[in-house]
Amino acid sequence: MFKLTKVIAQNASAFSGLAKNLRPLSTAAIRYSASAVTGSSSSSNAVATNPDEPVQIANPFEKERKVCILCKHNITPDYKNVKLLSQFQSPYTGRIYGRHITGLCKQKQEEVEKAIRRAQHCALMPTYHKDLEFLKDPKLFDPEKPIRPHKY
Repeated sequence: MFKLTKVIAQNASAFSGLAKNLRPLSTAAIRYSASAVTGSSSSSNAVATNPDEPVQIANPFEKERKVCILCKHNITPDYKNVKLLSQFQSPYTGRIYGRHITGLCKQKQEEVEKAIRRAQHCALMPTYHKDLEFLKDPKLFDPEKPIRPHKY
């Protein structure tokens, strides 16, 4: 704005003649006329050098993007890695936890489900319960507190 008022003050006679005969100019038209008077070809130079213009910064309220734990550590689930696969299975029912509980991306969740079924078919994992030796393993997620809670 400071630059604009400076240009208007320098060319007061030209702008006063326009003001009597024409309707009021919009701010975009004034900026264009100010850049035409000063001879600058682009308005981006005027914006970049003006200290009164807003500064581009990252959004401070933007949430951090969630990355699934297998993608973060670059792990591909394999049917022979029973210890990893048992983390995604319920210890009492043998049910495979869903994506909203595990927090995995769609692709990794499908790979885990496929690997668990294959391991169960090859008799490396039990179908209805979790092996006792894997019950004390550290948890990758808490099944009681799902990542995407239920609506009800």
